Amino acid sequence: MKEKSGTEKKQGNLRIFGIRAVMEAVESGKEIESLYIQKGAGGSLYRDLKKIAREYDLPMQAVPPEKLRYLGDKNHQGVVAFISPIVFHSLEQLIPSIYERGEAPLILILDRITDVRNFGAISRSAECLGAHGLLIPRKGAAQINADAVKTSAGALLTIPVCRERNLKNSITFLRESGLQVVACTEKAQKYPAEVDLSMPTALILGSEEDGISGEYLKLTDEAVRIPMRGAIASLNVSVAAGVILYETVRQRLAGGS
Repeated sequence: MKEKSGTEKKQGNLRIFGIRAVMEAVESGKEIESLYIQKGAGGSLYRDLKKIAREYDLPMQAVPPEKLRYLGDKNHQGVVAFISPIVFHSLEQLIPSIYERGEAPLILILDRITDVRNFGAISRSAECLGAHGLLIPRKGAAQINADAVKTSAGALLTIPVCRERNLKNSITFLRESGLQVVACTEKAQKYPAEVDLSMPTALILGSEEDGISGEYLKLTDEAVRIPMRGAIASLNVSVAAGVILYETVRQRLAGGS
């Protein structure tokens, strides 16, 4: 469904194509979920767009023309952008606001979880079980689109999502703000019940392919694994998120936090 020149809505996602249309959207304050620019594109307008993208720290990718034809239409002018259905939050503002309410922060850090349905399911569990926010990387994260919002049952429209350029720096900020960082990994020795999750906590969940990045594991205070007795030795990451969140809530209710 065409809405106006340079924009198109498809399956609930608003996409913008054309250099000027994208520049206007960015400068008007729209949250850009992803920006695709044709490889090798040159000219003053392209340079202006790339300058704005760097200024606003947008997730920008250079792609071949075939990708843009698939994403946009024949008049895409070498540029296609998707507008996020949510407004992102600042981690530096979110954490103090939680403390000000007299609550112990509970943040989920999602390291390279790229499956949209997993991301939506995790968001739903996080919102239902009282997490205060999600922390995702600017690159290497699931696209927040209509499918993600639908899978989350609308939770993504409620729970704060912080999208940061450097997860390592963000984890360091969380630790300096008084949160313990707990890795959820099958390589851990402790079970969740053996760690005090009632205190301010950030839980890290990694990709299903290779788990949590080594550089982030080095920054953790604790590591836990979910006890299992079946023949299959791992859980889907969204299911694992629900289990560890339940244990966190159980401890907090038992302790009156």
